Amino acid sequence: MSDAFDITETLDVKGESCPMPVVKTKKAIDDVANGGVLEVLSTDSGSMSDIDGWAQGTDGVELLKQVEDGDVYKHYVEKTN
Repeated sequence: MSDAFDITETLDVKGESCPMPVVKTKKAIDDVANGGVLEVLSTDSGSMSDIDGWAQGTDGVELLKQVEDGDVYKHYVEKTN
């Protein structure tokens, strides 16, 4: 997994709790062009497993990377089709 990807759009869902980070990620990825990368910023620790599970079960998206940066969880989701 390479860290070399360009962020197309950033979605800030800090302060929101389950299920809103996943709900808003799904809505935002619909507006990203194929091959684009959505960066999701969340303060909900559950978003690590929630977004991972959503991406695994969703055609057309790939979770590229997740990073815990202090109390912010960063998710990088690519729209693949």
